[in-house]
Amino acid sequence: MKIKELKENDKKTMPLFVKDYRNGTTNKGAPYLTLVLQDRSGTIDGKFWDVKPEDREKIHIGYVLNFTFEVINYNRNLQLRITKVSEADPSAYSMDDYVISSGISEKDRRDKASYYINSIRNENYRKLVKGMLEEVGDKFYAFPAASKIHHNFLGGLSEHSLSMAALADHIAEHYPQLDRDLLIAGALIHDLGKTAEMSGPITTEYTLEGRLEGHISIANGWLTKVAEKLNLEDSEEAVFLHHMILSHHGHYEFGSPVLPMLQEAEVLSLIDNMDARLNTLKQALDETQPGEWTAKLFALDNRQFYKSKKAGK
Repeated sequence: MKIKELKENDKKTMPLFVKDYRNGTTNKGAPYLTLVLQDRSGTIDGKFWDVKPEDREKIHIGYVLNFTFEVINYNRNLQLRITKVSEADPSAYSMDDYVISSGISEKDRRDKASYYINSIRNENYRKLVKGMLEEVGDKFYAFPAASKIHHNFLGGLSEHSLSMAALADHIAEHYPQLDRDLLIAGALIHDLGKTAEMSGPITTEYTLEGRLEGHISIANGWLTKVAEKLNLEDSEEAVFLHHMILSHHGHYEFGSPVLPMLQEAEVLSLIDNMDARLNTLKQALDETQPGEWTAKLFALDNRQFYKSKKAGK
């Protein structure tokens, strides 16, 4: 039995991975836990009401535990009403069954990255991109692109960056006034700072460096170091790539210290936003039955989206 197979009114005991949890207290002072539980098929929210101290001590992020629960429908979304938790026998499960990962194999992602790097004709851009990817190494293919909102799974960072590179390639072909090399380079390196902003590829949290500096500042600093090592710090290409990193969120209020002032930077911010939003929508709609609405999506202005009755047919 997987999370995606659960139905309303099911009563089960099954091992689930603790992705996140928060302590809470009811209006009457009773303690409870709000949990995000996961297996390879997806995630589901759970409530553990009147949780006892001995049960709360068993629950840790990154652990697989046996949960006893009933599946309920809350605001048109399935949720677990948890009544019991116990330790799970590590020999009885494989962590591969609990880690959500990119649907694109690591080999295919590595091959695509090599293709886009080698397709960059401008030697300076190509050297800078290779230097930045060498800076993060295998983390590019392991880390998520975010802790919760979009591409928040093993390999999500490279999937997101390569998806943007594919969009950039099509857009540059349609609008020949764009510098394809700059756009591809920006797509590949714009989010590399997330490998230091977050703590790891699975149960990721924001690091001290990530909280205090943010991935934009981190990646910008790395680019300075890489460019100096290559004696390209004064090149126009290095300056332009700095701008692509610094402006890719598109607005001051979204965390960009500068606004896009190159046409390629404007495009990069647009495709970054589109790819993130469509992945958020895909995840929400994958968990929604045809003819039903998603939960309210905070990242999409708290809107709900309808899933066609014909979806999947």
